[in-house]
Amino acid sequence: MNPKEFLVTTNADNFEERALALFQYQYENVSVYRSYADLVRRNNPKSIEDIPFLPISFFKTTRVIDQNAHKVDLHFQSSGTGLSGRSQHLIFEKEWYENSFSRGFTHFFGSVKDYVVLALLPNYVEQGDSSLVYMVNAFIQQSEQVSSGFVLNDPASLIERYQEALKEKKKVIIFGVSYALLDLAEAQVDLSQAIIVETGGMKGRRKELTKTELHRELKKGLGVSEIRSEYGMTELLSQGYSMKDGKFQVVPWMKILIRDPYDPFQYFSNERTGGINVIDLANKHSCAFIQTQDLGRTVEDGFYLEGRFDDADIRGCNLLVEA
Repeated sequence: MNPKEFLVTTNADNFEERALALFQYQYENVSVYRSYADLVRRNNPKSIEDIPFLPISFFKTTRVIDQNAHKVDLHFQSSGTGLSGRSQHLIFEKEWYENSFSRGFTHFFGSVKDYVVLALLPNYVEQGDSSLVYMVNAFIQQSEQVSSGFVLNDPASLIERYQEALKEKKKVIIFGVSYALLDLAEAQVDLSQAIIVETGGMKGRRKELTKTELHRELKKGLGVSEIRSEYGMTELLSQGYSMKDGKFQVVPWMKILIRDPYDPFQYFSNERTGGINVIDLANKHSCAFIQTQDLGRTVEDGFYLEGRFDDADIRGCNLLVEA
C-alpha cells in the first residue's frame, strides 16, 4: 500500500489491526526492535497494550531501520543538547514522511496554499540535518507564496513579509523556536493576525520557562489570543499540535498511550500523569512504537504535556517542564 492511501484510510476502526500488522513486520525486519521485543518477552502481542515500545534512546546508539531498506533517502539528527549525543533517524522512503506531515498540516490547519508560511528556526538550521527544517521548508514550497520563507535572525524581514501577506489577504502561520519568538515578543511586534506555532525550548539561549509562562509572554508581546505548539521529534514522521489551551491532538494514524513510570508495561487511563508512548504508523521502515522520555496525561479528546523525566536530555519540540 502506498503511503498516501495508507494514511488516508487509517482510522479508529482499523488502527489496532494495522498496528499489530506493522509490529509483526518490524519484528521480522528491524533487528534491534526484534532483539528488544525478545528481551522483554513481548513478541506475540494480541492487542496494542501488548506491543513493546522501543526506548527512544536506542536511536542514539543503534541503526533503527528496516533490513529491506537498501538505501537511505533522508538522514535526520535531533537537536539535543545533552551529553549523550544526537538521535539519528534514517528514512528509507521520504514519501512516507512528506505525506504524513503534509496531511497532518491539512488535518489541523487546512490547505497550506492558503497560507504564507514563515519560519524562525535559527538553531535548527545551524545544527543541520533537522527533520523540522525539512518539514517547514516543504510547507514553504507547497504554499507557493513569494512571501513564504525562513527569516532566521531578521525580524524586520518577518514583519515585512507578514504585512505584505495581510495586504494580499493571505493567512499567515509562523513556526518558531521559543527563544526567537520571545525576542519578537519583547520587541512588542504585533503579529495579532498570525497563527503562531512554537516548536521548542530555549536551546540554552535563555532561561527555561514553564509552558504557561512562555505562552503568557508570547501572547502579551505578540498580541495573539492563542499560541499553538507542535509535538514532534526526530524519531517520528508525524506530528501533533495543540490548538487551544495547551491540549494536543494527533492525526488518525498516531496514538498516545500513558505508561506507568514504574512499570513500562502498565498503562494509565485518562487524567493520570505518566510516561508518553507514541504509535506512529507512518514510521513503517524504522520503529512505529516509541517509548519517549516525555511526561503527559490523556483526556477524552487529546493529551497534555507535563514535562520530561529528570534524566532526559534537554531537546526540542515543545518539551517544556511545567512548574
